[in-house]
Amino acid sequence: MSEQRNSSQSKQTSQKPAGGFMGRGPMGGGPMHGGPMGMAMAGEKPKNFKRTMVTLLKYLKPYRISLLIALILAVASTVFTIIGPKLLGKATTKLFEGLVSKVTNAQGGGIDFAYIGHIILLLLIFYIIGTICSYIMGYIMTSVSIKVTYDLRKKIAEKINRLPMKYFDTKTYGEVLSHVTNDVDTISTTLNQSMFQIVISIATVIGVLIMMLTISWLMTLVALLIIPLSTIFITFVVKKSQTYFKQQQDYLGHVNGHVEEMYAGHNVMRAFNGEEKSIQQFNGLNEELYKSGWKSQFLSGIMIPTMMFIGNLGYVAVCILGGYLTIQKTIQVGDILAFIQYVRSFTQPLAQIATMVNILQSTAAASERVFEFLDGEEEIAEASQPAIPGKVTGNVSFKNVSFGYIAGKTVINNFSADIKPGQKVAIVGPTGAGKTTIVKLLMRFYDVNAGAILLDGVDIRQFRRQDYRDTFGMVLQDAWLFNGSIRDNIRYGKIGATDEEIFAAAKTANIDHFVHTLPGGYDMVINEEASNISQGEKQLLTIARAVLADPKILILDEATSSVDTRTEVLIQEAMVDLMKGRTSFIIAHRLSTIRNADIILVMKDGEIVEQGNHEGLLQANGFYASLYNSQFETTPAENGK
Repeated sequence: MSEQRNSSQSKQTSQKPAGGFMGRGPMGGGPMHGGPMGMAMAGEKPKNFKRTMVTLLKYLKPYRISLLIALILAVASTVFTIIGPKLLGKATTKLFEGLVSKVTNAQGGGIDFAYIGHIILLLLIFYIIGTICSYIMGYIMTSVSIKVTYDLRKKIAEKINRLPMKYFDTKTYGEVLSHVTNDVDTISTTLNQSMFQIVISIATVIGVLIMMLTISWLMTLVALLIIPLSTIFITFVVKKSQTYFKQQQDYLGHVNGHVEEMYAGHNVMRAFNGEEKSIQQFNGLNEELYKSGWKSQFLSGIMIPTMMFIGNLGYVAVCILGGYLTIQKTIQVGDILAFIQYVRSFTQPLAQIATMVNILQSTAAASERVFEFLDGEEEIAEASQPAIPGKVTGNVSFKNVSFGYIAGKTVINNFSADIKPGQKVAIVGPTGAGKTTIVKLLMRFYDVNAGAILLDGVDIRQFRRQDYRDTFGMVLQDAWLFNGSIRDNIRYGKIGATDEEIFAAAKTANIDHFVHTLPGGYDMVINEEASNISQGEKQLLTIARAVLADPKILILDEATSSVDTRTEVLIQEAMVDLMKGRTSFIIAHRLSTIRNADIILVMKDGEIVEQGNHEGLLQANGFYASLYNSQFETTPAENGK
């Protein structure tokens, strides 16, 4: 069962993924943190807007019938809403004529309440139908956006499991996380709210313009004169505020990243008295965030009152002209009321369209990042007719293996070794010798550039990765535990294991007694950072997990380097039990821990320079002997010199 570092970035569930791996561990490389820098920023534009939107439409294709219905309902809702002011104007005209008739003709006349009542009833029906259409459209769009969001997140999750390890060596957690959260949320919000808001706004502008022309072409021309003025102002404000909104998002990311970094390393920060420097840096970033935030909010805030002022100028002109045309009997009194309402309905969607265009740009940018991620290079395809691991004996052979992370730069050069079933193999060497790279190749996190690695005589590339990795277990120096009970953390090694199997694994790992001293025992919840148990106790739990998984081949990466002497003895005893009858690879830095290894592979610059057992290598007095003796040399300081 593989082990990864404990990560406060994400909570994992106790479900074993394909191949027994979840998340990224020390083998994955790459920085630890990300942050909100990956989110779609205000004003950010895609590289290719047209191609991105065409790709997005392909994801919407399965829902085209629902979208067509929503489109019809959006237009219908707009039409029923637009008709309202015209009918209300007729009722107003009839009321005005009735009042005038009553005043001028004492003998008769009056208000036609039947006609007005009929108009009001018709208005009520139209508004109810329009509202119902809006509700149904909203329901459909919410359903579509949630389904598209679900599909995208599912594809991203599946893509993550198909990505090669080198992808995660070059990306931060935050960048990958932003695809699943910020980018997909941006797409979902646009589908749910913005996309059909544009349709409604365009339909409203066209419909209102037609209704205004039916009342008076001259008043319509006067009303349209405010559009250039509004457009110039909106363009100016959007361009200015867009810059500050982007700065605001940038500095928000910097502030969050700084807080996250200081929180993750607060012990080190305090140990080196870095509080003052940290506060100064935070204050500087916060000051910039304040400035950009104030400017962006101020500019966006003045848009509405200024638009209202410009709109009021239009109302004044329309009222004066409308009064004159009424006197000339060109239009009726109710038409003025209806026209003013149409003018108000005309300017608002224009502002909405301008805003939605900017939102569409951000949505396209988010979509582009998601699609680029989904189109990214994947792991080498599985064999068309994969071999099925039978009863694995644990014979592992490296045949002239060469590998480099970057083309032309070899890390492992012509590496060969033959490990018999059940042997304990130690891999030693200085930093950068290629020890961890050998393990990455063995686990098939990377595929070799030349040569081959064989398991029981079969090239490991002939196995499905999931089947192949199921034969391995890993206990790493950085223990990975998730937020959950001790019972579930151990059960992660074998989903569906009984409590009796869990208890037996814990006893083998010398952790059972300790667990019973904890409040809640096996049901005690390990917190998100696994800080409520010690490093040694975490290590013993990961060993219990590996015992439960019962792998055929083990990889142990200096599992005792961060614990006290007493706990080290317990871990060593547990590891001895764990390695019985299993082929084991031990990456060792403290050479005193691998004296009992059957084979010691001594690496230097990507090659095996020596191999043999501990005693034989010491007698050879070669590179291994120099490494071993250097760990036990007495320095001048220790001699008091």
